[in-house]
Amino acid sequence: MKVCVLGAGAWGTSLAIHLARNTSVTLWARDASHLSGMKKSRSNPKYLGDFKFPDLLSLNDNFKDAVLNCDFILSAIPTAGFRNVLKNLKNIGSDSPILWANKGLEVSSAKLPFEVINDEFPSSKNDFRSWGVLSGPSFAAELIRGLPTAVTIATNDGEFSKKIAPLFHHNNMRSYISSDIAGVCVGGALKNVIAIAAGISDGMGFGNNARAALITRGLSEIKRFGLKIGSKPETFTGLSGMGDLVLTCTGEYSRNREVGLRLAKGESLKSILDGLGHVAEGVYTAKEVSKRASLHNIDMPITHEINNVLFQEKPAKEAVLDLIQRPITQE
Repeated sequence: MKVCVLGAGAWGTSLAIHLARNTSVTLWARDASHLSGMKKSRSNPKYLGDFKFPDLLSLNDNFKDAVLNCDFILSAIPTAGFRNVLKNLKNIGSDSPILWANKGLEVSSAKLPFEVINDEFPSSKNDFRSWGVLSGPSFAAELIRGLPTAVTIATNDGEFSKKIAPLFHHNNMRSYISSDIAGVCVGGALKNVIAIAAGISDGMGFGNNARAALITRGLSEIKRFGLKIGSKPETFTGLSGMGDLVLTCTGEYSRNREVGLRLAKGESLKSILDGLGHVAEGVYTAKEVSKRASLHNIDMPITHEINNVLFQEKPAKEAVLDLIQRPITQE
């Protein structure tokens, strides 16, 4: 089976390298100069240091050529560019199955990736194709170093799951399969917002108790949101729910936690994002989730406070203290 991986950031490249240990992979990058540098070094020094590409991994900056010569597509493009990728696939007539690994909500529409793909490939037009999401507690820096990693693959087609899950399930990676695409998308997206809150709390020196409370209550918010859109409750105790949330709120490689840490130091959001070097999906996800939660009367106090800090210039310390001082409620 031939795989096309779209997006040569840290996560896309690490997945491409992992797959290419056993499978023929084409890694597509939009930036021709970035791709040229990778060809020369047979690595991705911009995002992953000098980890060498396997022989089965090739590089291509021609989108049409890359996607029309594969059996399935793995998209690691940030959520902001996901719809454009789908439109481009339609324009060139690609009918390959799609798996995505991005985690977030689309800016302005507040839609999750599975809702975006339903927009672009509506089943009512008899354009059924297999698709799904790969998510879970997974830092690219650890996967690429050969450290144990487990992920969930949720698809709309059980046969597709059985076909692609073994491609990931080798060496240091273990894969599980699911049919709850909505729940896996919600867990992967919303945990980034809670990670910003955890970073703020840690940056303020509020300690382990506060972080544990934020993770626990944050999971309740994620689950409430997920159930509202039809997710299965058990998904949120799994890898793409609790697993990914704990990792992102505590791990040293978490970009979203780093945003929170730097906000706690008083840095401006613009300065943080300019210096980060990677996409922190939780920043714009906070705004979109807060908007959608308000529209559907979903109680999400942590998410609303993080949105206030990011976009309403509310002091981070004040936001955390306001959360603590909320009225007593039933757990």
